[in-house]
Parts: sequence; structure tokens; C-alpha cells
Amino acid sequence: MMDQEEIIHVYFMPGMAANAAIFEYIKLPEDKFKMHFLEWIIPLDDESLKDYALRMNKYVKHDNIVLIGVSFGGVVVQEMSNYISVRRLIIISSVKCRDELPRRMRFAAKTGFFKLIPTSLLDYVDHFEKLAVNDFLKKRARLYRKYLSVRNNKYLDWAIKNMVCWGCEKPREDLVHIHGDADLIFPIKYIRNCIPVKGGTHIMIINRYRWFNRHLPEIILTGGLNKKKMNKIEKR
Repeated sequence: MMDQEEIIHVYFMPGMAANAAIFEYIKLPEDKFKMHFLEWIIPLDDESLKDYALRMNKYVKHDNIVLIGVSFGGVVVQEMSNYISVRRLIIISSVKCRDELPRRMRFAAKTGFFKLIPTSLLDYVDHFEKLAVNDFLKKRARLYRKYLSVRNNKYLDWAIKNMVCWGCEKPREDLVHIHGDADLIFPIKYIRNCIPVKGGTHIMIINRYRWFNRHLPEIILTGGLNKKKMNKIEKR
């Protein structure tokens, strides 16, 4: 077993409006890794993404950490990593720069249409399950209620704005990007230099957790997967 000093501290940041429950099935070997879960905080009035990242860094209690972010959480951890030393930076179901945003999001940023999104609709998630007419919709409603618990309108308006208006033009060279080839939110056709997950959707951190439990330790330690494993993954 590794000494306590050799334990790698891994911090996870959930996606927009999501809580740390999205990582409930993720397991890392306890003799090598210690998992920590960050939660969304409500932004201050007119708070920049940079200042928000600096506030989030106050919840990081270790040095030389691994930062893992999902979706918009992937954007936030990239901003956080600008001000702290990280051993590994990993994003999942996210983007590395503005060019990887889908056209509709870039269009929304230019036109300001994102301001018209009724974020208050999330307040009705609890009622959706009662109104659902079949088992599929009821199951989907239960998932929304379980995982999407951050429904503060101030936070949601801020998060949507900073997602579609993110100004990063050049990706970090040391960034590790894991992306599903069936992601409808951030289509893989816009994504470059990633570890692809065949059949992975935008919520693959939940429904493809076995893939992550199998491969994430190696990705954390080495920054990627060996070619034989990559070939096997692509053929599946």
C-alpha cells in the first residue's frame, strides 16, 4: 500500500446544475487515489468566470492534484487550473476552446439569444414526474430530480452565459479530453484530440461508469491509454 503522502488527490467538478451524485458510481483504487467532490456555489453579482474559478480554488485543500470536470464543469476546472498547480487536468463531455462549441452556441453568444432561455423551467422538474405519461419519461424525470439539484436562477443564468460566451481560443497542451461519439450537446465532429468513448452520450459519466472505472486510473497516471487499448475501444 502507498504511503499517505503518495496518495493522489482527485477533485471532481459536476456539470451545469448537477450535483456530485453524478459521480456516485465512479470508483478509483483507494490505495492510490483519494476522491474529493466539488459543488457549485452561487456566483456573485456580475462575477467573472476567472473570479469564480479563484473562489472555487479555495475548496481545494491539497497540492499537485488531479482536476476532473464534466461538461460546463470541464470549463470551470480549466479556469481553475490557471491559478493552481495540477498533476493532471481532465475534462469529460466538454470542450477545450471556443472552436469546439457547436455552431448553435456560438450563434447564441453572438446574438445574445442565450438570455432568452427560461432557466426557471428547472423549478418544474419535481412536477414533471407526476405529469409523465410513460415509464421512460418518469425514469428521465427521476434522473433529472436526482442529479440536477442546482436550480438557482442566478446561477443558471450565469452558467449559461459563461458556457456559450467562453473566450478560450487555445487549448492547454497538457489537457486530457474524454468524449463520447454520441454526445448531442457537444457533437464530437467539433472536438479534436480526445479519447473517444464509443456510444458515449453527454451523460456517460453516469451510464458508462464501468468504462471510467476501468480506464480512468491509467488516464490519471499516464495521461492517456496505450494504443492497444485504444484500438480495442474503437472496435467495440
